[in-house]
Amino acid sequence: MKRTLYILSAAAAGILSAAHPAFACTNVLVTKGASTDGSCMISYAADSHQLFGELYFRPAANWDKGAMLDIREWDTGKYLGQIPQARHTYQTVGNMNEHQLIIAETTYGGRHELFDSTGIMDYGSLIYVALQRARTAREAIEVIVDLANTYGYYSSGESFSIADKDEVWVMDLIGKGYKEENGKNVRKGIVWVARRVPDGYICAHANQARISTFPLDDPENCLYAPDVISFAREMGYFSGEDSEFSFCDAYAPLDFSGMRGCESRAWSAFNILCDGKFTFEDENGNLVTRDAYDYIEYAMGHDSSKRFPLFVKPSEKISMKDVADVMRDHFEGTPMDMTQDIGAGGNALPYRWRPMDFEYDGCTYVNERAIATQQTGFWFVGQARGWLPDVVGGLLWFGVDDAATSYLTPIYTNIYEVPECFAEGNGSMLEYSSTSAFWICNRVSNACYRMYNIMAPFVRERIDAFENAQMTKVAENDKAAMLLYDAALKTPRRQIRRNDEMKKVPDPYADVKKFLTDYSVNTAQDIFKEWTKLEEMLLLKFMDGNVKAQNPDGSFVTNGYSDRIPDGITNPGYTEKWKKAVAEDWGKTLKVPEK
Repeated sequence: MKRTLYILSAAAAGILSAAHPAFACTNVLVTKGASTDGSCMISYAADSHQLFGELYFRPAANWDKGAMLDIREWDTGKYLGQIPQARHTYQTVGNMNEHQLIIAETTYGGRHELFDSTGIMDYGSLIYVALQRARTAREAIEVIVDLANTYGYYSSGESFSIADKDEVWVMDLIGKGYKEENGKNVRKGIVWVARRVPDGYICAHANQARISTFPLDDPENCLYAPDVISFAREMGYFSGEDSEFSFCDAYAPLDFSGMRGCESRAWSAFNILCDGKFTFEDENGNLVTRDAYDYIEYAMGHDSSKRFPLFVKPSEKISMKDVADVMRDHFEGTPMDMTQDIGAGGNALPYRWRPMDFEYDGCTYVNERAIATQQTGFWFVGQARGWLPDVVGGLLWFGVDDAATSYLTPIYTNIYEVPECFAEGNGSMLEYSSTSAFWICNRVSNACYRMYNIMAPFVRERIDAFENAQMTKVAENDKAAMLLYDAALKTPRRQIRRNDEMKKVPDPYADVKKFLTDYSVNTAQDIFKEWTKLEEMLLLKFMDGNVKAQNPDGSFVTNGYSDRIPDGITNPGYTEKWKKAVAEDWGKTLKVPEK
């Protein structure tokens, strides 16, 4: 997501400065050949201190000729203008549509002079309008390019993740700025490049443009703006041979922040899913394998020459649960592990409150930015499952707030309504709602922050149990839904002709959609209720730094005389790292004298 229009400058010493909120979102892209079930997957964490987590829902609709669509900037709600409405729009549930198309993004900002304040289409509108108008990933790319070039692009540099039932694409784009001639912007539109992720491979990006050089004559696997290179030459960003042109180097030059705050997250996702070994095709088409730590100096912002590849082969096939758990990463087990330094406090908290850097004794230091973060609005793993018809295949595993302490619940994309706990308007960033999942998940996560190494594992056990159970349940639901689908195919259709007065054609798959709606809504509402109880349990069990023991049935251990007097209370205390730091800092005052 975009939080500022400008990249950090080298003049700022390349640090993760106060402008760092621009480094917000993370995407992981998985092709069907790399997934355990043959689905194409995209994950997305929409991270922003201002974003309220809710599930957007737009039913399919027919529109009158000449109807117009208001465009409002997704980040702010600012009115930008109008564009002609399509005669028919597809149903969208969050960032997926009824045809199993998925679109997500991360903002990289790029060169500030390429922002066009007169544009109408911001990056959020490009996503959600494209979802209403496109059926495939290639169609979505066409729609995005056409909208931006026709009506002007209002946002800064973006990386889009786009997947359908068969293909997964990564697309880097940026505006061309403003140059007025005869009262018009002659640079209106975008320069861009899109690459298809090879089947069997994965990709990831996190607020830094990642497409460097690309094939110039391979339209099956690479699409790009006709002026993507010539415009860079015109602007003085590039002067070499066309074959040497690198999109990210021209339009989003790297600095320390781009590596340490952004590329590090993509590296970490690869490190986890590839078991520490990056297998990829080199520039000569040869398959090579290198240790993930060959690129650690790049991920940590120390050596920009050691860029890791755009696409890698995972060590084994990847499940939805694997992707979800990657989105919960805090660099555990790496040199950037957020639980290991004294900044984690006495309970190994893997979060650092803003700002993202601090100064001490004339030096500037960074706070790490991991994939999982406290300010997530919503997050998801979308699955496009091509072996199923669209009415059953589209599946959005959706959650809100911090991924590390929140659950994903399955939402089919051909449903009639969304759960109340995710509904738009049920609460806001300034309005608490006891029926909103965003607020309950925030209560759980913020409870965990006070004693993280003790409480977060307790919550994670419940997350894992729920998500694993739902993966089994989804498979059962698919079979039941397909029985209804097959029955619908065998039902005779009565032809309805268009008269002067339009007649509504009955939905032949109404029973399928009703079944999937009931499951999606009831499951989401049930886990929401469980999370409400969980927040109460966290208070009861972990109050005041204590831990009350529980029986196997979940009841608390008592002393045998009264169920009101707990027994088996433990005091876990603090980590060894914290004890050492306190002893070194204040030991003379705190040390107990020897006898």
